[in-house]
Amino acid sequence: MTLKNTNCRIAIDAMGGDFAPQNAVIGAVQAYNQSKDFQLILVGDREKIMEVLNSNNLSLDSENIVHTSQTIEMHESPTLAIKTKQDSSIVVGAKLVKDGKADAFVSAGNTGAMMAACTLIIGRIRGVGRPTIGAALPSEKGGVCHVFDVGASVDSKPIHLLEYAIMGSIFVQEMYGKNNPTVGLLSVGEEEDKGNELVKATSKLLKEAKVNFVGNVEGRDILKGTVDIVVCDGYVGNIILKFAESVIGLLKGKIRNYANQGLWNKIRVLFARGTLRNSLEDMDYQSHGGVPLLGINGIGIIGHGSSSELAIKNMVLKAKEMYDKKLTQKIEESLKSLTERNNGS
Repeated sequence: MTLKNTNCRIAIDAMGGDFAPQNAVIGAVQAYNQSKDFQLILVGDREKIMEVLNSNNLSLDSENIVHTSQTIEMHESPTLAIKTKQDSSIVVGAKLVKDGKADAFVSAGNTGAMMAACTLIIGRIRGVGRPTIGAALPSEKGGVCHVFDVGASVDSKPIHLLEYAIMGSIFVQEMYGKNNPTVGLLSVGEEEDKGNELVKATSKLLKEAKVNFVGNVEGRDILKGTVDIVVCDGYVGNIILKFAESVIGLLKGKIRNYANQGLWNKIRVLFARGTLRNSLEDMDYQSHGGVPLLGINGIGIIGHGSSSELAIKNMVLKAKEMYDKKLTQKIEESLKSLTERNNGS
């Protein structure tokens, strides 16, 4: 099938997520209706996609649907699945980017399979040893602090953390308008002699790099917003991400328990409901959509398995913004000097 050529083509895994294809299809169409400045490509079971479109009175040209006969389930082994399920929505979506038929791929499906497909099929940018995914966490200052890596690699070397800092700096500067964003290295103390061997070796590299490195930071500095970017090993970063995702549920539970203690408590919560909702909004993953996989030779956005229509919509719009701001090209250009230096040494 030949897809028409437009400035930006975004492929969406229609079968990815706990509520697919419903949320994936509707969220993707909502993003398209808001922007319309890109070509929407739905990848998945054509019949199921059409059922969602028809039942919601939505229309989409048949050429914007790429049929696949397989789906990678959440419980499957990522590497095994992408080898054995060549006609799955994740593999086919990644191949569309690899073959130049799409510029971005968005999925709320199996996270491991999505990362494996993007890394092995789409490939890495020259000079990138390990791609990274980052998460935006709210801070006391009203903005967000970005943590890289939050799970793309669970065993990183100092050179990889340096790459995360460089790619993360470009992402934050371009996507959030932060000129020369500050970078902190996660450790058990601010002092230079604190931390394990990975932290100490990475600190030396960051001091010599062209990033705004301000030194070691502690876990509490993330929500304080002490720096714009926190760099850490993916093993630690994923634990931080999963812990942060649980905070909003804890707060909602405590508010619910407080309200259930009596009528006056219910009235107080009712009057404060709008304020509480607005205060917690930036902690909701749906408002940020998914997390970007930086370092691949294209654009990949990975969403939460329980992504709502809103989350999918924001994932697609984030992919479009990354394309418009030429994130992939800028990352490649910034890593050229690092690659040349490594080759020389």
